[in-house]
Amino acid sequence: MEHQAAREVSGTVPQGAAWLTPWQLRAAFAARLSTMYGREVPAYTTLVDVSREVNEDVLRERGADAERLGAIGRVTAERHGAIRVGTPAELAQVGRVFGALGMRPVGFYDLREAAASAVPVVSTAFRPVDGVELARNPFRVFTSLLTPADPRFFDADLRARIERFLGERELFPAELLALADRAEAEQGLPGGDAERFLQLAVGAFELSPEPVDRAWYETLERVSAVAADIGGVRSTHINHLTPRVLDIDELYRRMTERGVRMIDAIQGPPKWDGPDVLLRQTSFRALDEPRAMRQPDGSVVPGALRVRFGEVEARGIALSRRGRARYDELLARLDAEGPADTRADRARALWPDHFPRTEHALAARGLAHFTYHVVADRPRDGRTPPQDLPGLLREGWVRADPIVYEDFLPRSAAGIFQSNLDGSGTRKDDEAGAVYDSDWLSGAVGRDVLDPFALYEGQQERSLGRVAQELRLDRVEVPPPA
Repeated sequence: MEHQAAREVSGTVPQGAAWLTPWQLRAAFAARLSTMYGREVPAYTTLVDVSREVNEDVLRERGADAERLGAIGRVTAERHGAIRVGTPAELAQVGRVFGALGMRPVGFYDLREAAASAVPVVSTAFRPVDGVELARNPFRVFTSLLTPADPRFFDADLRARIERFLGERELFPAELLALADRAEAEQGLPGGDAERFLQLAVGAFELSPEPVDRAWYETLERVSAVAADIGGVRSTHINHLTPRVLDIDELYRRMTERGVRMIDAIQGPPKWDGPDVLLRQTSFRALDEPRAMRQPDGSVVPGALRVRFGEVEARGIALSRRGRARYDELLARLDAEGPADTRADRARALWPDHFPRTEHALAARGLAHFTYHVVADRPRDGRTPPQDLPGLLREGWVRADPIVYEDFLPRSAAGIFQSNLDGSGTRKDDEAGAVYDSDWLSGAVGRDVLDPFALYEGQQERSLGRVAQELRLDRVEVPPPA
């Protein structure tokens, strides 16, 4: 398999280190961020501990099968973070910081359309894109951008006030951005500069002690709690940091047993007896966190905000475009046919009608992505290899290793956001929404937002090219999706 163990890094720059490459900076940053977030949100540490316990138990129970979608070292070290910013300029600066870590923007997610409540953001995910880099450290950050130009949420006056407020703040110091640009250009930093970069980068995402303007925050909160979290404060912060678990249903049960209040459901595909695909997510509910609040008279009083939660995820196989279309069709059918409280049971009943029960069938029908490898010890039987992929699989010439889904689902992300909001906010559905798309987001971040499907397709096609070369075939014929 291509999945190697991700390297666990303490976050400490070794004394006398001459140079840190982007993946080493990424791993150290992820480790330090995890330590910092654990101090700020102690329940996150509980989540990490329970995730580790579940992963160890699954490994003992299932053996090698437990590592089918990634070696246990990678799964244990894996994290995704989530942040929220307010302006294209801030998003471009985020891109520079994560560019230093070898992370590129992948995917466009419109949570405005995916959410029933007011979630006025569009998002992308910064992550490594190369298989070797993902194996070294697969850290990714889901990054959401406020959409103040959308009249469904913000009238002209409130839009102007938000944009003025956001334009006056600074999220990332100039020294951090200069170091980030240098690290990206030079593909790393010397030890001392690496340490300074990490200090500044982690510090940029710490929860600020600066008092929050209560009246302004509450003005935005009436529209959307997400908008208030982005535009109601003068800093940004890690909204959640997510470990990966091999059995998310068992984790949900154990967290509940420990008295941690979880959201009502696990988002994403249902639990069933076939291959895991895409992404399943859940979280503990957002907790009250003490924050200093500035009153209209200028006085500062103790207060609390509830915006951060503890998410956990289980990752499956990356579906092809056709496979993803089937998944989306299933979601639409579930929406049309019954109430939300029976959704999970109905999904489990319908799932086998949409997806085959084996990886082999997923591969043969072109519904999911795999890398293909020639079987070196196949018994000699005098046959010549067929030229079609189903034949090569059926006759044992090649094996298919699943490609892990490295990205996100807008419906699931919106579901997590909604489940952690105290209110639904306000939105004017009779208004036409402002247009934001992948091209617009590419312009905002100043970098091409990559198509995740193209990344998976390219990885699969390269492996088929190697198979054809090794078996001396002109090409490997892949049938159209069934």
